Amino acid sequence: MQNSGRTFTEILRIICIVLLCASVSASIASATEPVTTTTGPITNLPMPRYVSMKASEANVRRGPSLTHRIDWVFKRRDMPLRIVAEHGHWRRVEDRDGQGGWIHYSLLSGVRTVIVEETLNIYSRPNTDSPVNAMLEAGVIARLGKCDPDWCQVRSGGFRGWTPKTLLWGVLPDEVRD
Repeated sequence: MQNSGRTFTEILRIICIVLLCASVSASIASATEPVTTTTGPITNLPMPRYVSMKASEANVRRGPSLTHRIDWVFKRRDMPLRIVAEHGHWRRVEDRDGQGGWIHYSLLSGVRTVIVEETLNIYSRPNTDSPVNAMLEAGVIARLGKCDPDWCQVRSGGFRGWTPKTLLWGVLPDEVRD
């Protein structure tokens, strides 16, 4: 009896390792492939798309239900997240480091925010010759406004202005917003 129990446990471990390797391989492959836009089966909205955290804390689960294990907790209100999948009332999200999981849709907001990737200037107009309104440090979360092909308007700490899109995480490279 014990011998067959060990065999079952060993088989279960092997299956888990194979699934983990497949998951890591898929993550690596998706990180190197170009972003293609599809529509979500539940919302019919484009995917991937960006949203922000409505709550100050959100459990990130391994699967799309309350019965799935909590892998970690996001603890930053207004943090931008990328939705990559939908299932019922659940959204699979990723942060700027590619980490993520499933979050209940009620913890997310359509209000757009971005994370500053590196220290940057906020200009009064979308060009580097215009006056600088403020400087934002890496990691600051800002509200996203209008975007043209190369620049986005942001708001943070009472300051508003334009910054190059390439210095922000939370906006698609070809995204234009009015």
